[in-house]
Amino acid sequence: MTDSGNVSTDVVAPTTPVPPDIEIAEAATIIPIVELARDRLGIDAADLVPYGHTKAKVSLAHLRTLTDHPDGNLVLVTAMSPTPAGEGKTTTSVGLADGLSLIGQKAMVALREPSMGPVFGIKGGAAGGGYAQVVPMVDINLNFTGDFAAIAAANNLLAALIDNHVHHGNALDIDPRTITWKRVVDLNDRALREVVVGLGGPVNGFPREDGFDIVVASEVMAIFCLATSIKDLRDRLGRIVVGYTRAKKPVRAADLKAHGPMAVILRDALAPNLVQTLEHTPALIHGGPFANIAHGCNSVIATTAALKLADYVITEAGFGADLGAEKFIDIKCRAAGLSPRAIVLVATVRALKYHGGVAVADLKAENVPAMEEGMSNLRRHLRNVTEVFGVPAVVAINRFPSDTDAEIERLKELVAALGSVAVEATHYSDGGAGCADLARAVVEAVEACAGPVSFTYPDELPLAQKVKAVARRIYDADTVTFDAKARKKIEQLEAEGYGHLPVCIAKTQSSFSTDPTMRGAPSGHTVNVREVRLSAGAGFVVMLTGEIMTMPGLPKVPASEHIDIDDEGRITGLS
Repeated sequence: MTDSGNVSTDVVAPTTPVPPDIEIAEAATIIPIVELARDRLGIDAADLVPYGHTKAKVSLAHLRTLTDHPDGNLVLVTAMSPTPAGEGKTTTSVGLADGLSLIGQKAMVALREPSMGPVFGIKGGAAGGGYAQVVPMVDINLNFTGDFAAIAAANNLLAALIDNHVHHGNALDIDPRTITWKRVVDLNDRALREVVVGLGGPVNGFPREDGFDIVVASEVMAIFCLATSIKDLRDRLGRIVVGYTRAKKPVRAADLKAHGPMAVILRDALAPNLVQTLEHTPALIHGGPFANIAHGCNSVIATTAALKLADYVITEAGFGADLGAEKFIDIKCRAAGLSPRAIVLVATVRALKYHGGVAVADLKAENVPAMEEGMSNLRRHLRNVTEVFGVPAVVAINRFPSDTDAEIERLKELVAALGSVAVEATHYSDGGAGCADLARAVVEAVEACAGPVSFTYPDELPLAQKVKAVARRIYDADTVTFDAKARKKIEQLEAEGYGHLPVCIAKTQSSFSTDPTMRGAPSGHTVNVREVRLSAGAGFVVMLTGEIMTMPGLPKVPASEHIDIDDEGRITGLS
C-alpha cells in the first residue's frame, strides 16, 4: 500500500445522471433478511443470527448441512491495472450478479467487507455504487457485524500475551529483538507505523520497538479468510510465528496458549454475513484483506457456502489481475480447491487512455489513438488470464458518459482480435438490466470452460523461484533481486520447512512493475524484494517490494472531511 492507501475508487460516473450512492441506498426497498434467506436460499430463520432486520450471519451448523449439494459455477471479477479515474470492479460484480438473476439464473455475489481505512481515507466505500449496490450500504461500510473489531481484538490479544509472557519471566526465552507480531487498528494512521512500547518503568514491561498494521494486513485477517472451520481456524492461529527464542527457535501462538482464546473471540465472526443487492440478489460479504499487501479475497467459507446455494457465484479479487487474480488463484484456489469457470476483466475507456499516456484531467476527451496505446495493459491481463491461468475471459466495458461510440466500438474490435469478447455494461445507471448482455456472455464463457485453473508455479519450487515465476510470467519482469536481509530470511524459512508455501507479493497496484508511475505494460523491469515475512498460520510467505506499507496514511484531504451526520442521524458524504 502506498502512503495514502488505495488510489483507486469504485465510485463510477453513470451513463445518465443518478442520485448520490447514499441517497439511492437509503431509498431502497430492502426485503427483511429472514424472508430473503427463506425465499431465495431456503434457509430457515433458526439458521440465521440476525443483526437487525437487514443483515444476518448464516450459522456454520447450517453450512455443514450443505456439503452434499452440488457446487455452482464460480466467476471471478478482476480488472486491468487501476487508475485514479476508477474502474468499478465491485460495482460490476454486483451488477453482474443482478444481471444473471435478471436472465433467469440463480446467482449470488460474494464480496469482501470494506475497511474503514479507505472509507475515511481516499477510496471511499466498497459496497458498489449507483444502482449496483449491496445494502444496507452505510452498515456495510462502517462497523457492519463487528467482524473487523473481532479480528483486531484477536490480533491484539496475541500482542498483549507476548509482552505479558516476557514481563513475567519469559519462560520460553523469547528474544524481544525478534518479535515480529504487530498490533493493528482499522484506520489509516501513519504515526503508528513505528512505536515504542513498555515505557514507564518495570511495571509496564520491557521497552521495545513495535508498530501497528491496518487490520486488513494482519495475518489474523488472512487466516480468517482461508479457514474452513472453527477447528481449522484454531489450528492456523496456533501456527502463527511471533518471534524467535535466543536459541533461534520459532515461537508460535500455540506456545503462548493464545490460539484458543483468539479462536473464541473469532467464533461468531467466522459465520458469513448475508445481505442483498438493490435488486434483492443474495450477497455474502465476509472478510477483507487488501490485494496489494495481502491476498485480496473474501473468505473461503463465504465463497464455498455461496457455491452450495447458487448456480452462479460472482466473487471479486482486489485491484488488477496481476495482484488480486494471481493471489486468488495461487493462494485461495490452491488452498481451498476452488477453480473459476470464467474471469471477468473490468476495463474502462478512461483507464485505457490513462495507460496510453493521457493526463487524468484530459480523460473525458475522445482519443482513440491513446486508447489503442493503453490497450497494452489490458492485453497483458487478458494474456495472463487465458494463457497462464487457463480460464476463459470476458471483458466488461464499464461505460462512462464521456465515452464515445467510436471508442467503445474500437475497444470491442481490439478485444475480439485477441480472441475474447468485450461487452458494454451500464449497471451503474441501469442496475441489472445494464449487465444482462454481460451476464449472457459470462454464461457462454462458463459453458466453454475446458478444465481446472492452472497455477503460476508448482508447490515444490523454492520460494525465490516462485517470486521469479510470478514476476516473469505475470509482470513480464526481466530480473528479480533480493536485499541481503530478504535473501537471508528466505534461506531461514526454507531451512525451517516453509519452502513449500505459496508467495504473496506485496506490490503497488498501479503498475505491472514496482514503480507506480510506470503505466501501460512495462517489460524487462526489475522487481526487488526488500523484506520477507512469514505468515505460517495463513499458509503463505509475504514478499514486500517497492514502497508498499502495511499501515497506510491519510491523504491531505481525507474522505472523512466530507462525511457527516445531521440531528436526525442521517449520514451524508459516504459513498
